[in-house]
Amino acid sequence: MFLISHRGNINGPSDKENSPIYIDKAIESGYDVEIDVWTYQNEYWLGHNKPQYKIDLDFLLKRSTRLWCHAKNLKALESMLDNKIHCFWQHEDDYAITSKGYIFTHSNVTKETSRSVIVSLSGTHPVENPAGICSDYISKYKNEKR
Repeated sequence: MFLISHRGNINGPSDKENSPIYIDKAIESGYDVEIDVWTYQNEYWLGHNKPQYKIDLDFLLKRSTRLWCHAKNLKALESMLDNKIHCFWQHEDDYAITSKGYIFTHSNVTKETSRSVIVSLSGTHPVENPAGICSDYISKYKNEKR
């Protein structure tokens, strides 16, 4: 099962969410990371509600096996697809298909399949054999069956 840190969070929300150093710490701790990616003025940025942290394509490519990139605008989605970066688009949808064929499931949905990545921001969602779980409290799942 994929254990995915939501924006770099491991033990709860933080004001460091989506910052490159915070993302790297989550990866170094053994987790995949869901990040929010923008393309603005032909450059990549990280940030939830707006572009905050400027990064380059190399940042995404070097970590590509561990990132689940949430495209925050159409340019970011198109550019990441062109560069074969694992990404998805989800706004208010219950489900989104990632570029690797996983079903990223909104936090308000409780139905899941073996291809689902369940978003459990509180860390309390029951895990019933999904492909992965994404949480601000992902450390709670570290000892779950993989």
